[in-house]
Amino acid sequence: MEKEKQCGNLEICIVSENQEKINEIQEVLNNFKIKLKKCNAKKIEIQNDDIKQIAIYAAINAYNEIKIPLIVDDSALYIKSLSNFPGPYTSYVYKTIGIKGILKLMEGIKDRGATFKTSLVYVYEKGFKVFEGTIEGVISENPRGYNGFGFDPIFIPYNANKTFAEMDIQEKNKYSHRAKAALAFGNWIINS
Repeated sequence: MEKEKQCGNLEICIVSENQEKINEIQEVLNNFKIKLKKCNAKKIEIQNDDIKQIAIYAAINAYNEIKIPLIVDDSALYIKSLSNFPGPYTSYVYKTIGIKGILKLMEGIKDRGATFKTSLVYVYEKGFKVFEGTIEGVISENPRGYNGFGFDPIFIPYNANKTFAEMDIQEKNKYSHRAKAALAFGNWIINS
């Protein structure tokens, strides 16, 4: 692996069906000359209130299936005024009530503070390692922008005036929870 790192040919498997998520992580890992490759493994998600545990379970399960070092990430949106809903159910809530449903729940609510969190898990022959990223922001009054995915059109990071969906991938990665986790992973794997 040392020789691969020096040559800049390190390839890491990722378990995800979300190409936009893969692109965001790849954009960060380009700085480390790490290339992501989609794994042919199932991402099995358990029900749990902690995205870290969900990601760990999915990553270990996928590793046990294909026996190659890999990464899995799980992300969640926590809206303070909704008692941190949707949290670990973010993907399900997006698929069922979507952006319109979240905005409906927030009608008349002044405190629009929210947090996006990512747990990225790397599993390899020696065990696993977890890398986390968090970004604080607010939920916008209306959806804005067409980039990204999920709840990106309604999340505005602090110190920005655009939603994630109004940013291109490079600008989003300056703030993004996922980019922070990917950066921590890249630094660790290059230096380990």
